[in-house]
Amino acid sequence: MSGDQTAQRWNDPQIRVQNFFYRWTISNFHLFQEEIREHIRSPTFSIGANDKWCLRVHPNGVDEESKGYLSVYLVLLSCPKSPVWAKFQFFIISTEGETTHGECKPLVSMFMPGVELGFKKFILQNFLLAFAPWLLPDDKLTLLCKVSMVHESLSTSDQNRKPGIYVPRCTLADELGELWENSQFTDCCLVVAGQEFQAHKAILAARSPVFRAMFEHDMEENTKNRVEIPDLEPQVFKVMVGFIYTGKAPDLHSMADAMLAAADKYGLERLKVMCEEALCRDLSVENAAHTLFLADLHRAGQLKTQALDFITSHASEVSETSGWKTMVGSCPHLVAEAYHSLASARCPFQEPPSNA
Repeated sequence: MSGDQTAQRWNDPQIRVQNFFYRWTISNFHLFQEEIREHIRSPTFSIGANDKWCLRVHPNGVDEESKGYLSVYLVLLSCPKSPVWAKFQFFIISTEGETTHGECKPLVSMFMPGVELGFKKFILQNFLLAFAPWLLPDDKLTLLCKVSMVHESLSTSDQNRKPGIYVPRCTLADELGELWENSQFTDCCLVVAGQEFQAHKAILAARSPVFRAMFEHDMEENTKNRVEIPDLEPQVFKVMVGFIYTGKAPDLHSMADAMLAAADKYGLERLKVMCEEALCRDLSVENAAHTLFLADLHRAGQLKTQALDFITSHASEVSETSGWKTMVGSCPHLVAEAYHSLASARCPFQEPPSNA
């Protein structure tokens, strides 16, 4: 364990950030993976004067969705002053002592005693074991957790001042979402698989260049205030329009492939990247070829790169799947790209995918 602490200030002069690094080595990793059914906990450590934290690792995920993954969590056990606000990152320390395979929470999270936050799909077990000489030297997994704890830093003169004015959080997304959910003040009708949904042309046009084009010109959609939405399931459509109004897509994971197509069709670039991220997290040997096909079809560059990298790392296994064999016959240009990626990796211990 190491407790290397540094402090820095963000833009607000009354905010101080305390960085803390905790290193935890799990010995006999194969035994841990095979024998531990629930989770194991790291030794307790402190960041401040009286707080207590630990790390928690689940060897085979925390639910059916994350089965086959290593799940890692940061847990606040106790703290006299709560809530605690912090950002955190997890890394694996390689055999060279370098940090690799990091995951981070980009926003500040709120911790209360007993709360655990982390990544239920931190790393695939198969990937970890495939690169055991690099990531599991001497059958040891070493995790590094960086915690950036946020403190208010008030001077004596600040403390003697009168209380400031509290500015409430912006609720614009919530209020626009209510307009959509309650069909208030609508001026157009969207028809999906025979179902009608009332919406607002101004909001649709502001967020989607495709809707904007429909309503800007003397098209049938503009004159009749009625838009037929083909090729979308109602559930996918509702989540997409919910994103248009609020910027949120809570059920994205269960429909990321269909939503990627919808986001691409309606020019919703941020939603498209959110779909790429969800599909990337679900990459597996079985779906790698199909994911590569989706990424290429919908011009999802980041996802395509990740899918090619995954196929390169699992070439022998992927080449045996039905998805790869289908792609060999229908998308030879993607097969060629996969070969090129494999050749560029210069990994002599891997075999190229077969065309069988």
